[in-house]
Amino acid sequence: MTARARPVPRYVEIRERLESAIVSGEWPPGHRLPSEMQLAEEFGCARMTVSKVVAGLAEAGLVTRRRRAGTFVARPQPQETTLRIHSIPSEVRALGRSYRFEVLSRSERNADPAEAEQLGVRAGTLILALEVLHRADEAPFALEQRIINLKSAPEARAEAFDDEPPGAWLQALLPWTDAEHHILALNADPAIAARLDIAEGSACLRDDRRSWHGGAVVTHVRLTYPGERRLVAHFHAPGGRLKTGGGAAG
Repeated sequence: MTARARPVPRYVEIRERLESAIVSGEWPPGHRLPSEMQLAEEFGCARMTVSKVVAGLAEAGLVTRRRRAGTFVARPQPQETTLRIHSIPSEVRALGRSYRFEVLSRSERNADPAEAEQLGVRAGTLILALEVLHRADEAPFALEQRIINLKSAPEARAEAFDDEPPGAWLQALLPWTDAEHHILALNADPAIAARLDIAEGSACLRDDRRSWHGGAVVTHVRLTYPGERRLVAHFHAPGGRLKTGGGAAG
C-alpha cells in the first residue's frame, strides 16, 4: 500500500484552496476573485503559479475571466448538467475535513472487452489500471477504480501519483471536454466493504463516469462512496439561475 507522504505541490494546494471556496459556496456565483497579484502575495508564490491555477479553473468552467474586469465565479447556465466533476480533495476540504489518499494498486495491462468498451478502444489496447482510496479525517471517503487510455495519456506511465490523485493530475494534463455519469445505489459486496471498512451489505452510492478530451475517451472511473449521499438540483424558469449541489452523510 502506498500513501502520500511528500508535500503537496504549491500550485495544487492553491487550486484546491480556491476550488474549495467555490464548491463550498464561500465564493458564490458572480463573486470576484482577488487579482492574481493579490493571490500571489497571499500565498507567497510567483504570479505565474497563480495564473496557471486560474487558467485551470477557467478551463474547468468554475470561473470566467473578463478582460479589464477581473475573474469571477461562473454562474451555472440552465442547459448545464446538474452533475459537475469536482475534485475529491476539494469536496473533502469543503466539508471542513482533512484529506489524504492512498494508491492501493497499479498495473499496466491490455484492456479486456469490457474495459475496451468503456474507453471506446479495441480490446488489447494498453491501459493503466489504478485503485485509489480517498480519506476524510482518515476515514474512507471514496474508493476510486480507474482505467486510463495510455494512447491518450502516455505520460501516465511514468507518473507515480505521489503528489496528487489521478483525477486531479489528469485534469491538469488533459482538461475534460465532455463527461458522462451513470449513478446508482448499491449494497457493498465483500471486496468493497473491506476497502471502505464498512459492513458487507452496507448502503453505498456509485458513480461510473468517463471523460473525453477532444474526441477521445481519456479515462473511465468508478467511484464508490460509503453511506448515504444526496444530489440536489434546484431549477428556475428560463432566464433564472440554476443551483446545483451535493452532500454526504455517514
